[in-house]
Amino acid sequence: MSQLSQVSTHDVPAKPAMNPVYRKRLLMHRIGIALSVAAMALGLAVLVWILFTLVIKGFGALSIDLFTQTTPAPGSEGGGLINAIVGSALMVGLATVVSTPIGILAGIYLAEYGEENKFAQVTRFVTDIMLSAPSIVIGLFVYALYVAHVKHFSGYAGAIALSLIAVPVVVRTTDNMLRLVPNSLLEAAFALGAPRWKVATLVRLRAVKAGVITGVLLALARIAGETAPLLFTALNNQFQSFNMNAPMANLPSVIASFAMSPYDNWRSLAWGGALLITFSVLALNILSRTVFSQKVPN
Repeated sequence: MSQLSQVSTHDVPAKPAMNPVYRKRLLMHRIGIALSVAAMALGLAVLVWILFTLVIKGFGALSIDLFTQTTPAPGSEGGGLINAIVGSALMVGLATVVSTPIGILAGIYLAEYGEENKFAQVTRFVTDIMLSAPSIVIGLFVYALYVAHVKHFSGYAGAIALSLIAVPVVVRTTDNMLRLVPNSLLEAAFALGAPRWKVATLVRLRAVKAGVITGVLLALARIAGETAPLLFTALNNQFQSFNMNAPMANLPSVIASFAMSPYDNWRSLAWGGALLITFSVLALNILSRTVFSQKVPN
């Protein structure tokens, strides 16, 4: 027993001295981690502060009148945002209906033919540019091509501007999701004699349908709070209107206008509208990450 203990103690190698170069790298690593954690904590603190302020002031503005009355005239008391809520819902809904099939079909085309011809490569390049383009540029584009020719603002113009913002998001999401489908699944479909269009729609698209729906929801969340394009297209409307061919109220424009007003009830309504948009976008993001989440196909 004593011999075994002597062998075990003598055979254990001594701990080598730490290399100065390794010690310096370890120090820099720890400094980098500390700075990253500090930056993350600072960003989270600012975000929590913004959300806390929004919740405190936004909840104070929530009432039955907010969802039943239209925006008040300058200097008048009370009022609500029902016309802005309805206008935003109509324009965002129409933009989603227009952008979803266009974006999905374009994404299928890029995934199927993106590496085979120049037109698909140019389409992908233009899509990437539109993804990073400022929304105010989209609004000015629609104003010059549509509003200036029909001589009036309208909900249709606002829906066109929002759809131009949503289409690139749906295209890139669909393209990226379709590329995740394994080649073995596609080869099996081709081996059974299925034509390419059936493989693309009934096999490839079906395999990643949850991811495509997630992209549509993310595009919807992106356009729900856009303000700049609507200022040049839909403008605003103090009254309740379902006419898409006329100026139409919307939450982003009302918030931008009321937040800078000298009237207390207008500023209160702006906080309420901001809270509605924030919670709507939050709900869409949670929905896209939970209900429609799926694993990458193997």
